[in-house]
Amino acid sequence: MARSRFSAFSQPIDRSAILLMIALAVVISLVLLKGDRTAAHVRDFSWQGRHVGVDDRAFVLNFSRPMDHASVESNLRIEPPLQGRISWAGRRMAYTLNDPPPYGYDFKLQLQDARDRFSDPNDARTRMQPYVGEFRSRDRAFIYLGIAGEEAGRLVMYNLTTEQRQILTPANLVVVDFKPYPQGDRVLFAANDRASQTQNLLNQQLYTVTTGLPAQAQPGLPGQRQPEAEPTRPPGEVHLVLDNRDYQNMQFDLSADGSKVVVQRVSRNNLATYGLWLIESGQSPRPLEGQPGGDFVITPDSQSIAINQGQGVAIVPLESGAEPLDFLAQFGQTLDFSPNGSAAAMVRFNNDVPTQPTRSLFLVAEGSQRELLTTNGQIRAAQFHPTRPLLYCLFTTLLPGDENREQPYLAAIDTESGKRVDLLMLPIQQEIQFSLSPDGLGVLFDQIQPVAEGQTSVIYGSDGQPIANSSLWILPIATDGNGFPKQAEPKTLPIAGLRPFWLP
Repeated sequence: MARSRFSAFSQPIDRSAILLMIALAVVISLVLLKGDRTAAHVRDFSWQGRHVGVDDRAFVLNFSRPMDHASVESNLRIEPPLQGRISWAGRRMAYTLNDPPPYGYDFKLQLQDARDRFSDPNDARTRMQPYVGEFRSRDRAFIYLGIAGEEAGRLVMYNLTTEQRQILTPANLVVVDFKPYPQGDRVLFAANDRASQTQNLLNQQLYTVTTGLPAQAQPGLPGQRQPEAEPTRPPGEVHLVLDNRDYQNMQFDLSADGSKVVVQRVSRNNLATYGLWLIESGQSPRPLEGQPGGDFVITPDSQSIAINQGQGVAIVPLESGAEPLDFLAQFGQTLDFSPNGSAAAMVRFNNDVPTQPTRSLFLVAEGSQRELLTTNGQIRAAQFHPTRPLLYCLFTTLLPGDENREQPYLAAIDTESGKRVDLLMLPIQQEIQFSLSPDGLGVLFDQIQPVAEGQTSVIYGSDGQPIANSSLWILPIATDGNGFPKQAEPKTLPIAGLRPFWLP
C-alpha cells in the first residue's frame, strides 16, 4: 500500500508540480525579504485635460501606492505657479488653491523623484515614474451691449484670450438687460423687437442665447470621478423663455445655480395686477402669490429672494404666500451677496441730517452689521471678491457748488479690517457699471457719452436716458504682499459698448 502511494508521487507530472511550488515559494520569500521594487505611479489626475474656472478649488492626485508625503510635496511643480495647500487621505493627495486659477492660461503639472512610503530611499529603481499632467483655465471673456454699427442694441461677446468678437443676438432684437448663466455657456436676456423699440413700444420678452464657450463641469468630490460638462453648443442659438402676450415683463434675476428665473410682471388687462413670477427648469412660469415685488435679488442658495419693501429688506422663500425669513428694517437696498451666502452688502439711507442726507454701505452677516463706507453721494454698486474678504464698491461724493455734480470712485474694502483704498477716480457721469473678473484680476467698466440735443438713440441707460456712445475700459488688479489691491492705470479697450460683464 505504501509502495503504491510512493509510486504515484514518482510520476513526472507530480514531480513537476512539486518543483514549481518550491520555486514559487523561493520567489515569494525573496520578494518578502527584499521588497517589491516596482515604482509607484499616478493613477489619476482629476483635472487632466479639463477647462477649470472659479468654482474649481481643488484637484486630486490618486497614486498606486501609499506615498512618502514629503517627497511628493517637495517635488510637485505647477507652471505657471498656483499657490495652494496640500492634504492627504490614504493614497489620494488633494491640492486646494488659495485663489481662483487666473483665466486664459495653459497649465502643466509635473511630479518626479517622489517615492512610496515603504521603499528604500537610496534605491533609484523605486522612485516614482515621472508624471506630467495638463489642464487649462477658462478663456477671459465678457459680454456687453453693443452701441455702434451692426452691434447696436445687440449682445456681443469679446474673448480677450483669443481676441475674437462674436455678435450673439439677432438684428431684430434690442437687448435691454442680461445675466450670464453660471456655466458660462448661455446668457439670459430681455429684449424688445427693434421695430417696436423705434416706436417706443417697449414689450420685452425673455430669451436665452448660447455663447459658444464650453460649459464648466460641476466640481466633484475629492477622489471621485469628475462629472463631464455638457457638449459645447455653437454661439447665437436663441430660445424664447417668456413671452409678453398677457403680461409686461419688467425686472428679472437668475439664480446662482442657473435653475430658477424670477420676473416681475404686470397684467395687460389690469395694471393693478402685478407681482413676481417663478420659472424653474423644465416647468411652466407660475406666480408667487403674495409677493408684489420691488427691487429684488435671488440669494446665493437659490432658495430665497431679498426684496426691497420700502422701509426695509425682506428675505422671502421662493414659495407662494411664504412668510419672510428675516426683515432688515434699517436697510433699503441689497447690492450683492458673498459667494457662500454668509454675508450681504446693503445700503442704509441716513436721514439724521435732513438737509444733507447720506448713505452708508454695510456688511450684513448673521448676528452682525458693520459699516464700511458713508458718503453724501450715492452707492451705486458693490461686488464681492470670489475668494478673498474684499468688497469692490462704486460710489460717488457730492462735489461742492450749486450744481448737483457727483464724483464717482471705484474702491476696494477689506471686509475684516475695514481698510479701504480708492483704486480709481472715474469721469463724472450719471451711469457707470463695473464687473469684477471671476479670477479677481481685472475690473471692467464703461464710460458713457449721452446724446446731444436733437439726437436719437435706440440704446438707453438704466436711468432711461438715451446714450450716444460708450467706451469700455479694463483696470488690472495688482496686489501687495498681503493680497490687498493696489492702484493701477486703467486701459481702454478697442470696443464701443455698454454694461460689460465677465463670463464665469
